[in-house]
Amino acid sequence: MTEPELFDVIELLVDLPAFNLRVGERGAIVEDFGDGKYEVELTNQDGETLALCPLKAEQFIVVWKAKKKQWLSVSEQVAAVIAHLSNERKREVLDFARFLYQR
Repeated sequence: MTEPELFDVIELLVDLPAFNLRVGERGAIVEDFGDGKYEVELTNQDGETLALCPLKAEQFIVVWKAKKKQWLSVSEQVAAVIAHLSNERKREVLDFARFLYQR
């Protein structure tokens, strides 16, 4: 899994109803509090701030690395999501991937 750093772009893995935010919304890490806790500024497609949220690393995946100025590949993003799943769910993903491969 890619370790989050300041200014990386992240994508939510969970809904945040208190902030009216849904899975898949994106933002940037603006503060690293340590112990896997971050302040994230979530924005709309026009770059307008929707919310500043304290998040735990397990609530999002990194999709763009600021230092490298590079988007993570789809494979890296899928691997990051899978890393957050239980073993049972990981087996389900593997079974589904096998199903897709056979098509």
